[in-house]
Amino acid sequence: MKKIPQAVALILMASALTATDLAALPYSLQQSRTSSKPTLAEVQIRTMLLEFLKGVPTNDPDVFDTFFADDVIYTRGAGVVIHKSDIMKGLSKAPAATPKHEPEVTYSAEDIVVHQYGDTAILAFELVQHTPGKPDTKYRNSGTFLKRNGKWQAVLWQATPETSIKEESK
Repeated sequence: MKKIPQAVALILMASALTATDLAALPYSLQQSRTSSKPTLAEVQIRTMLLEFLKGVPTNDPDVFDTFFADDVIYTRGAGVVIHKSDIMKGLSKAPAATPKHEPEVTYSAEDIVVHQYGDTAILAFELVQHTPGKPDTKYRNSGTFLKRNGKWQAVLWQATPETSIKEESK
């Protein structure tokens, strides 16, 4: 019998729950600033984000293809606007092998906020890049998601390095 990965199980569970059942989910998926009980969209988008961040180091095109809509507009931290074709160009089907002399980079999200407006949802969070032996690099990211054919995808994405934010506030 095939085991279902925990992330897939969480997505399936979240999809089957009603809004009143969401309190049964782990706190990390319930956390919300808008109310004491998250909406189903909040749980789905938060779960998508966390799964996406786990998959980013693999450079698996399916991870990026699932997360970003075909018509996404992405503004990188350097201010360059790119599109999905640009995102997909550098990716390969095989997971990226980290050379033994380079530490494995991982990503996490903090201060996650999701607001839903019908079939549109807004996400804001702090992205933390963890590189062993180096200080964490932090970004403020935001995205706009649309629900099309029953599936949420990012149609607008913005990444801003926190060093830029700190310099502007001086």
